[in-house]
Amino acid sequence: MKLKVLEKKIISCTKCKRLISHCKKVAQEKRRAYKDELYWGKPVPSFGDPHARILIIGLAPAAHGANRTGRMFTGDRSGDWLYRALHKQGFANQSQSSNIKDGLTLKDVFITASAHCAPPQNKPTPKELLNCASYLQEELKYFENAKVYLVLGQIALDAFWKLIAQTTPKLKKPKFKHGGEYALPSGKTILMSYHPSQQNTFTGRLTEPMFDAVFTKLNRFLT
Repeated sequence: MKLKVLEKKIISCTKCKRLISHCKKVAQEKRRAYKDELYWGKPVPSFGDPHARILIIGLAPAAHGANRTGRMFTGDRSGDWLYRALHKQGFANQSQSSNIKDGLTLKDVFITASAHCAPPQNKPTPKELLNCASYLQEELKYFENAKVYLVLGQIALDAFWKLIAQTTPKLKKPKFKHGGEYALPSGKTILMSYHPSQQNTFTGRLTEPMFDAVFTKLNRFLT
């Protein structure tokens, strides 16, 4: 029930006027390929197993992905990469994530983001990230038994670390590195990966074997 309440809070959030305006504008103008679809066009809630031991923290919804479909990493190439990798390791019941009614379910994984609205140029401002931090903070409290935090990209690490630093201010922040691991005093682990954005996957900065290797590690932390 707590997650359902938080989901409603996220969907109805209007803290960031620039982002709300952008989400609505994209939903009205649409991309030609989706011109006949009804866009979500508002903040996108988190998604996954309410009993998860793995939290995946992304950047923000894609303008024509989650901002269109209403579900994290759904309807875009980043989602294709993410759910394919999760399915390979048994964390998802299918490898595709095309729309909110496609039957996708996750096991032991909960997906959230640094920002819940699609930002222009995929770049939320520091103030916008701060506005969204309270939602991530509530999720961290709910999933207090989580074992692994997988951060997708530097921005996700920065947003997550600000919350960690509030409770353990003397900890030294880890340097972002693909495949990097950082053990927290609580016994939990931060795992890092490049974000599966087209900017990374099209240029070869992130390859499928590199991404799969990160998700293979996740199973190790759960044993």
